[in-house]
Amino acid sequence: MYNVGFISLGCDKNRIDAEVMLSLLSKNGYNITNREEDADVIIVNTCGFIESAKMESIETILEMAQNKEGRCKSIIVTGCMAQRYKDELLKEMPEIDAVVGVGSYRDICNIVDRTLKGEKGIIKTDSIDYNLDLEERILTTPSHYAYLKIAEGCNNNCSYCIIPKLRGRFRSKKIEHILSEAKLLAENGVKELILVAQDTTLYGTDLYGKKMISELLLELEKIDGIEWIRLMYCYPEEITDELIETIKNSKKILHYFDIPLQHICNRILKRMNRRTTKEQIINLITKIRKSIPDAIIRTSIIVGFPGETEEDFNELKEFLDKYKLDRVGIFTYSPEENTPAFYMKDQVDEDVKEERKDILMKNQAHISAIKNQELVGKILDVIIDGVNKNGLFYGRTYGDAPEIDQNVFVKGINLNKGDIVKVKINKSYTYDLMGEVVEA
Repeated sequence: MYNVGFISLGCDKNRIDAEVMLSLLSKNGYNITNREEDADVIIVNTCGFIESAKMESIETILEMAQNKEGRCKSIIVTGCMAQRYKDELLKEMPEIDAVVGVGSYRDICNIVDRTLKGEKGIIKTDSIDYNLDLEERILTTPSHYAYLKIAEGCNNNCSYCIIPKLRGRFRSKKIEHILSEAKLLAENGVKELILVAQDTTLYGTDLYGKKMISELLLELEKIDGIEWIRLMYCYPEEITDELIETIKNSKKILHYFDIPLQHICNRILKRMNRRTTKEQIINLITKIRKSIPDAIIRTSIIVGFPGETEEDFNELKEFLDKYKLDRVGIFTYSPEENTPAFYMKDQVDEDVKEERKDILMKNQAHISAIKNQELVGKILDVIIDGVNKNGLFYGRTYGDAPEIDQNVFVKGINLNKGDIVKVKINKSYTYDLMGEVVEA
């Protein structure tokens, strides 16, 4: 039996592809190992979204290739970077034996077999507009939560983004396949479902001729064992009153709105080819907070987009200062070849980008510290994710997605991963909380 080592980088949608590949490999007789030195084959599932992700992918490939001095016979590169740079990867990195694009991951067993027989230079990049079906997975998350991909691809064509070229047009997974997968996850102990896509709010428009995200959420809510449903990647212009009401009236759908805004200046939004305006964004935030007062709003912001002036940046800063969003990820613009923004002439200097990012990060840290301080003395539901080296349990509130948001450190006994317990918050930090379990 051959051993396969697997490293997956990038987003949670990429992680799901990795989990499908792990299941296929396991079902076809390969042993999955966490020890790279024991692997006969090492697969690196890459991200190719922005420059920092590409560099991480390259560094990981080179690091894993060192195992060829030992037991490892082949290195296979999968994912977005393999799709985007298939020829360049094989040319510049002879350590790689095969590249497998995002539309070809279901053929991973055949590719592994071919490399073990000594074949090199394999390129497998089928159509990126492949159909989405029900696929078995081996979870790489803790057993109590799982990501659930409800659609693939994107039609938004933001001027800075390469994803439509890598992942294809937007296509929804059939509702019956999503429900079957969710029931299977629940039967295996998953309590928190995290719904992902490039744009979850457009779910169903291609298959059913209308937005079906509310209907999907209501069906998922009926599944026994699922206690929390978290919706990610909701584009602001597609969040309807119906969706807000569905979330408001649900006992399982978390009051958590992940809304990638990217900017607030109308001129920059237009250059980004975003389909919303400052006025619409402000109206949406106001509407959500009026309808659901305890709503947590997360967003991502890009600074230093081509043409962003000091005035544009100050407008963004003033917006974040005024509306005090709960979770804000701030990124510097990364010029990606073959995107319209890459060819814009008024690029912003890197040092200016970094300076603007630092200003917003410091401001957001102050906002976060104040919001966390306001939670001291409150009792919140917390899902337990594990225990740290100091023996403290840690978990998350409804307002915190795994790996990107903050933690609650919990004093308690006899807790298990996946337990949802009531915790009294007794101390706050800039990005984390401390508390102790209390009786329900």
